[in-house]
Amino acid sequence: MWGICSRTMVGMAKPCGLMKPCHLVKPVSVTRVTGRYLTHQKGLPGLPVPPLQQTCERYISALEPIVEVDELKRTKELVNEFKKAGGVGERLQRGLEKRARNTENWLSEWWVQVAYFDYRLPVVVHSSPGLVLPRMNFSDKQGQIRFAAKLIAGVLDFKTMIDNETLPVEYMGGKPLCMNQYYKVLSSCRIPGLKRDSVVNHAKSSRPPKHITVVHNFQFFVLEMYNSDGTPLTADQLCVQLERICSSSLQTNMEPVGILTTQHRDSWGKAYVNLNKDKTNKESVSAIQRSIFTLCLDGAMPPVSDETDRSSAAVQMLHGGGSQWNSGNRWFDKTLQFIIGEDGTCGANYEHAPAEGPPIVALIDHVVEYTRKPDMMRSPMVPLPMPQKLHFNITPEIKKDIEEAKHAMNILAQDLETRVIVFGQFGKNVPKAHKMSPDAFIQMALQLAYYRLYQRCCATYESASLRMFRLGRTDTIRSASSASAAFVKAFDDPSKQNTEKVDLMEKAVNTHRSYTNMAISGQAIDRHLLGLKMVAIEEKVSIPDIYADIAYTKALNYKLSTSQVPSKTDCVMCFGPVAPNGFGVCYNPMNDHINFAVSAFNTCKETNAAHLAQAVEGALLDMRTLLEQTPRAKL
Repeated sequence: MWGICSRTMVGMAKPCGLMKPCHLVKPVSVTRVTGRYLTHQKGLPGLPVPPLQQTCERYISALEPIVEVDELKRTKELVNEFKKAGGVGERLQRGLEKRARNTENWLSEWWVQVAYFDYRLPVVVHSSPGLVLPRMNFSDKQGQIRFAAKLIAGVLDFKTMIDNETLPVEYMGGKPLCMNQYYKVLSSCRIPGLKRDSVVNHAKSSRPPKHITVVHNFQFFVLEMYNSDGTPLTADQLCVQLERICSSSLQTNMEPVGILTTQHRDSWGKAYVNLNKDKTNKESVSAIQRSIFTLCLDGAMPPVSDETDRSSAAVQMLHGGGSQWNSGNRWFDKTLQFIIGEDGTCGANYEHAPAEGPPIVALIDHVVEYTRKPDMMRSPMVPLPMPQKLHFNITPEIKKDIEEAKHAMNILAQDLETRVIVFGQFGKNVPKAHKMSPDAFIQMALQLAYYRLYQRCCATYESASLRMFRLGRTDTIRSASSASAAFVKAFDDPSKQNTEKVDLMEKAVNTHRSYTNMAISGQAIDRHLLGLKMVAIEEKVSIPDIYADIAYTKALNYKLSTSQVPSKTDCVMCFGPVAPNGFGVCYNPMNDHINFAVSAFNTCKETNAAHLAQAVEGALLDMRTLLEQTPRAKL
């Protein structure tokens, strides 16, 4: 399942982690015809509006494991009132069905607005995921430059497929998926607003960008990607240009203008207005925003042991480590930033509004494969223009904004605990051997781990891809169910027989699988409930009481915000928790091991990322042991 973390705010789910597809989507070959993209898109079905009665019943079921009995009784009364014949629920349902008939996708525009543009916490940690790639085989500046050059060439290779509309269409369960998001990740950038943000995409403009931005020692450069004859620069040519950038940005006392993008969105919106008053600054900001992507050539990070190496890399990809390290060596509004350290550390950070995880992961898988090809060394035959340094005029007011951003970023960096672990005992192979969905198996291990720590179940978010529908984004898989609650409560109960525990495990896994299939078919509850609320807001009808109910608040308070990121590359994504007293959990199940990233806030005394990571490992091992020690009856 591709998961996105989500946050409760004004009674609406606010995603801020990652969205990824529920199944490992396998691209298949298609006839490579320019223009196929539009034809393909038109053939996709629209997102359905689920029946009102069905959503109301499923909403009550979803609340059972996470709210008190008396709260649930009150909620049932409110839901019955909401859905009764001729009531407000039916009126809102008709409004939503009308919208579905008159739009390409009734949800997508609202979702981007509610989940991203109106969301005002910093994109760093709270919204933008980091991706940690395996450590590469270099450990100095020259190695960093050589790898960066090949990485850029790999991205340009992928960009050619996007530009020519020759990307293989992806399928899930035999059905074609919407490919729209692939056309949103390059040449795009988030723009801060005073109250609401926006995203601009330059890929389809009359003069699409031909440059990337490179940032080194907090200094930004424009690097042209194409020769005068239109051919992309070779890795060899890119090496020359990156060496020029590094040698002309050796000074380290520059003002880190990029750290402004780590601010609370309202603060950044105001600082952005100040910054753009100056013509030079405005031109520099525009060059960054228009660029195809940003490449961050990082300086050193604090030395760490081999044991915490991956966790340190996750910190670097997620937020840069604070102002004294690399948090200023970024432009976090940029949709796609590749990050490369001198020590072989590399990965990416992406701004979530334009797309979910699939296009990012597919692009990165392609790039990693490309970098592994043998070097095609050939010296450039023509002299290359010098990369253009972007200048900023720092007024006292901008200097003050930068200092405030540094201070806030350092507090956030110190508050986030991030642990990356490689669970090496088994991977997808074990659940598959027992005919269980690997994703559902891991989700039940998370439920068991959380229950062992807290003796209760919590609202859990895992996201389902809606890409079977035109312009589809995501819906929520609610991993905490009555079946999962029965399973975790019985697991450590000595009075229960092992056969009963296995039966409960299988039921919990199958329930999760069933909810998953329902969600990817557009029949889950969360986006439908959001849509009904949005109709009420647009039609200026008073918001129904079910949305002010304590149970609805609990349903959206995701103490476990989880996502699976299947990837060909042995990588792991990471993101922050979406509740102050919650966890962010991301995992990449490989065949014989599982990569986990777990995060929590240090200021919350109830949560500890290391403890949850340890509990998950224990739960996985105990679940396997139970299965192996309990022979199943042969049918």
